[in-house]
Amino acid sequence: MKEFLSCDWGTSSFRLRLVNVSGFQILAEETDSNGIAVTFALWKQSDRPEDERIPFYLDIINKYIVKIESKTGRSLSGMQVIISGMASSTMGFVDIPYSELPVGINGTNIGTHSIPANRHFEHDVMVISGMRSDDDVVRGEETQLIGCIDWLNGQVDDELFIFPGTHSKHISVSNNQITGIKTYMTGEFFELLSQKSVLRLSVENNYAEDNTQTSNSFKLGVNDAIAANLLNVAFKVRTNNLLNKLSKEENYNYLSGLLIGTELKELKTSLVKKITLVGGSHLGEYYKCALKELGLLSRMREINVTWTDEAVIRGQYKIYKTVIQ
Repeated sequence: MKEFLSCDWGTSSFRLRLVNVSGFQILAEETDSNGIAVTFALWKQSDRPEDERIPFYLDIINKYIVKIESKTGRSLSGMQVIISGMASSTMGFVDIPYSELPVGINGTNIGTHSIPANRHFEHDVMVISGMRSDDDVVRGEETQLIGCIDWLNGQVDDELFIFPGTHSKHISVSNNQITGIKTYMTGEFFELLSQKSVLRLSVENNYAEDNTQTSNSFKLGVNDAIAANLLNVAFKVRTNNLLNKLSKEENYNYLSGLLIGTELKELKTSLVKKITLVGGSHLGEYYKCALKELGLLSRMREINVTWTDEAVIRGQYKIYKTVIQ
């Protein structure tokens, strides 16, 4: 296989890329904000029978394939499609059970589902499942992590990978096996507290004044999180404003520091040897700053944005090769 179509279908985003396997060069791509959640809602509204669910979703993918064909001036008929993300969830077009840990960093033990090409959709499709531990799950980041491993020359032991996000993921790898998952609702809590709670009156986002490298209020929030109970210290966001200790803009960063500090503070007493921050979002700088405040910078390394962005396609290809061997 010299080329394939990589589909990363998240809850709130869709991305289809034509990939040259040699160097994983992206030849063309199409993106959309209509992720699985929107697509699932459209499916429910269509009131079509369940046996038409897969064709309904594949029709949507095909629209983007046609756009890439128009861009490149060539037919992509018969080209392999590899899909990861929420497409394998209950909201997707094929519900694949989570793969149980441990899972190999080369993609062994990852569940997949194949859909052969037909006259309506002229592409073989492989859909990749997520992973589960006894009490946690991940869907999408597992493919990105497997793609990131090449950056580490394929050998990983006693390492924690952190994926910042709305639901931040901490994924543990030991002896080349993915062994643990922890999800932190950091981003969602930040949205709820800053927009829906009484604290919304005490914070104000101002990107022009936001510099996490030098923000004393963010660092103050991280350090306050270390020894405090979050349910108590969160109210300081209110009193910081009432007592004129911090401006609303500074308070915004303080709240961010409190929540990210709460997520990461367990690592101060962790024995894990290496902490890898998987870049690719603006949150990376916040997490890097917080890890420094927690005295963990010497154990931290960061995977750069470019490598992280391309990790999904490398992970998809690695899993595909493992399955077909």
